[in-house]
Amino acid sequence: MFQNLPALFLVFLAGMAVAVQTPINGLLAQAGGNGIFAATVSFLVGTIALALILFSNYGLPSTGTMRAIPWWMWTGGLLGAFYVWAALTNVHKIGALSLVAALIAGQLTAALALDASGAFGLGVNSINWQRVLAVFLVAAGVLLSRI
Repeated sequence: MFQNLPALFLVFLAGMAVAVQTPINGLLAQAGGNGIFAATVSFLVGTIALALILFSNYGLPSTGTMRAIPWWMWTGGLLGAFYVWAALTNVHKIGALSLVAALIAGQLTAALALDASGAFGLGVNSINWQRVLAVFLVAAGVLLSRI
């Protein structure tokens, strides 16, 4: 259990970064006039940062490796773009707490299905009452945050 503590802490910090990133991007959308502009800037800045790390430490995979990657593995960026756009266009409407709670409820709902099916190479983790209760408690938290 404790051997994963550094990973859990890193993900915890990433969650905090999402909570801070969203209102910043929301303000960028307001300042720039639309959410697509803000999402583009967000991804462009992130892409530049990641490209610097990639090229200074790793380099690109070979052409053969790139060609062998199934088409659906390239869709993660589209899902990320949808997330960033949806979050930044709604954070000032519903607030950071409700937004993050709704995001987590959505993530948990999808994660429950992904774990149960073993999709995308995940190990199979069966659905049990504790896991379902966890999802419902977070969903209840979304509703409570809106009262």
